[in-house]
Amino acid sequence: MTKRMTTSGGTGRTGTSRRLAVALARTCAENRCRDVVVMDLRHLSPVTDFFVLATGTSDRQMRAAAGHACDAAKAMGERPFGFEGADSGRWVLQDYVVAVLHLFNDESRRYYDLELLWGDAPRVNWQRGWKPRETET
Repeated sequence: MTKRMTTSGGTGRTGTSRRLAVALARTCAENRCRDVVVMDLRHLSPVTDFFVLATGTSDRQMRAAAGHACDAAKAMGERPFGFEGADSGRWVLQDYVVAVLHLFNDESRRYYDLELLWGDAPRVNWQRGWKPRETET
């Protein structure tokens, strides 16, 4: 059986890619995104290991969540390979190669329906052991 190559040129980034996806999901949740889902695509896609999907409440909130997600990834030593859609207000994409973050507004999330498209992908329990940071009110 052939193992898929990761960005490090080997197969050792599985743990790192999962940790990154979970960190992105948690950051989105802490920034008031709804319906946060992490999909494990390692056995389904040669393109990426994980999708992180989240729904934002406004274009401003989505941009803020995307900025915080980028900061969280940077703290882990990761930088996005691609960053798209921040000005559209409908869909923000951050591509870290091993994990791809999709922030949608409600309409775009329903339209693209990546959960249905990738329906065979197992879901990752990104909330296990998580204690959200306190938010100011």
